[in-house]
Amino acid sequence: MAIANLHETLLCYTLRKSQLNLEISELQTQKSLALLSQADTRAIKAQDEHEIREFYKALYEGDSDYQGKYKDYTQIPDFEAEMDKIAAKYQEELEQINAMETQWDNEITTKSAELEEINAYMESMKSMLSSNIQEDFKFGLN
Repeated sequence: MAIANLHETLLCYTLRKSQLNLEISELQTQKSLALLSQADTRAIKAQDEHEIREFYKALYEGDSDYQGKYKDYTQIPDFEAEMDKIAAKYQEELEQINAMETQWDNEITTKSAELEEINAYMESMKSMLSSNIQEDFKFGLN
């Protein structure tokens, strides 16, 4: 009866280990997808910034009044405002992605700690069972 209970306990721990491994894997997948989303967002932001730069560069190069007043196209008054709008537009989305990544990292750490605890407990039980079986075997031989 005791052996059946120990076997059932080990099976429960094995099941929990499998569940934790699956959850950790899913969290890592979500984190990878978030990194991909972050890269896409940064690429779109860079494209928008490039378009603004090209617009103001063409404006600067096409108008001699601007060339006389400003050293280069980045000094045109509306240029910085447009660049700030783009930064603000994508900042919130990037912050959300970073917050989710942090949350997933914390969950992965917690689940990994639980997994290590289960592994240690299972090894302890196996070691205890092994030594008990050896002692029982030696006792029977005496």
